[in-house]
Amino acid sequence: MLLRPVRDRDDDAQAVRFVADAALLAPPSPCAPPPGDAPLPAPAVRRLHHARHLARTDPGGCWLAEDAAGRPVGVVLSARREGTWGLSLLAVLPEARGRGVGGALLKRALEYGRGCLRGIALVPPHPVAARVCRRAGFELHPATRLTGKVSTVSLPAPDGAVAEGGPGDRDLMDSVDRRLRGGAHGPDHEELPRHARLLVTDDFAGSGYCYLTEGPEVRVELLGATSRRLATRLLTAALGVAGEGRRVRIEGLTAEQQWALDVGLAAGLEPGTAGWVGLRGMRPPSPYVPSAAFP
Repeated sequence: MLLRPVRDRDDDAQAVRFVADAALLAPPSPCAPPPGDAPLPAPAVRRLHHARHLARTDPGGCWLAEDAAGRPVGVVLSARREGTWGLSLLAVLPEARGRGVGGALLKRALEYGRGCLRGIALVPPHPVAARVCRRAGFELHPATRLTGKVSTVSLPAPDGAVAEGGPGDRDLMDSVDRRLRGGAHGPDHEELPRHARLLVTDDFAGSGYCYLTEGPEVRVELLGATSRRLATRLLTAALGVAGEGRRVRIEGLTAEQQWALDVGLAAGLEPGTAGWVGLRGMRPPSPYVPSAAFP
């Protein structure tokens, strides 16, 4: 087995997508683009851009594992953002599991994060993933997801102004990040708006932001606010933007996010178990909804 850095190239991004899809999706989507001029679906495009973004900003934290024939069998993507290290992806092909591939990849990523006081990762509901992350020193906090079709009938109006965000809100978002997770997302706030809708709120009581991604279902990709009241305002507005009858998914909710459960349940969403939020050197950030890709 050979480990090498993920490069900021399309073929490496395709390799990352192939391994991630084959390891995490059922059924996996093909590595090659669709035939002819058919465009890739939006989620696949986001994954390709995500891999190249992290390969560009954090080459030391992104690694591919290849077998003797040069075929990709595993991948890890991670990032350092000021004093916080985030694990964005760890995936190994089913036929390559049990050979130490995942452990070797995670070791490289953890070495890249050495010196960061804090770490965060969304851990999928798989016993091997939990075991690997726990051995790496993460505290595993059981997570809940909210899914279903939005009912706006019982959803109250936001208690304050929520506006469309843009590049001018970068300082606001970085400030919120530092308060909640000890490190700003920084360049991630340049990548996320390429694929997600940004909502912000800012008044005398504080500030916050929320990203929404479109697709077969609307996802709350990342949300942070300086108070539960403002987080409730943002999530309420986000579900209103999604619209009546749209399918929505919100993941990575720990026990500290009761405000999010209240909003989701009021909108008719259903709770379910969804793995863990893994943390090192920090308490569960609240009010905060992490992103699997940009935790």
